[in-house]
Amino acid sequence: MWILAAAWVAALLVFASFFMKTMIPLRIVAIGSNVAFISYALLGFRYGIFGRVYPILVLHSCLLPLNVVRLSQIKRLVAVVQSATDEDVLRALLPYMRSELEPEGAVLFRQGDPADRLYLVQSGAVLFVETETHAGVGDVFGEVGLFAPQGLRTLTAVCERDCRLAVIDRDKVLELYYQDPKFGFFLIRLVAGRLLGTGGCTPASVIH
Repeated sequence: MWILAAAWVAALLVFASFFMKTMIPLRIVAIGSNVAFISYALLGFRYGIFGRVYPILVLHSCLLPLNVVRLSQIKRLVAVVQSATDEDVLRALLPYMRSELEPEGAVLFRQGDPADRLYLVQSGAVLFVETETHAGVGDVFGEVGLFAPQGLRTLTAVCERDCRLAVIDRDKVLELYYQDPKFGFFLIRLVAGRLLGTGGCTPASVIH
């Protein structure tokens, strides 16, 4: 019987949805189950049981467009996150940052210190002593320590010249990381670039 087949397909799709670990596959399976349940309810006309299954038709007729809309929203969000530039992210981040002036020779943090801030260089330059590398205007640094297992600085940072720095505290960074997918993706790219040795340079135009 077709109605029995539709019922089993619908039940199997609902069961499969509990194994989905990410939202896009979950929504796709949910749409499939909605279609199967609607088919099952409509077949009730043919087999004379529609009076018992019409609540299923109403329920899944409402859930189907909802799942389609949510799937579309998720796909648009993924597209926005992937297309967002570092400049876009930093422009959105600046309102949460405060500006600080540091003189030449000032030690921003030492290797082994607790990592409690993320920095953006607005003017001047910063030297990382252990690696003899530099951060210039437009560079973001300090993100590695925020995500290190012990939350400790991996390098010592010293101002090579008088610096103006945009600073944001660790708690706010983590809050934005969880709330804003674009910022979270930016941090992942930044840390990955650091690990691969490509640096963490971002467009300087955003900070002027």
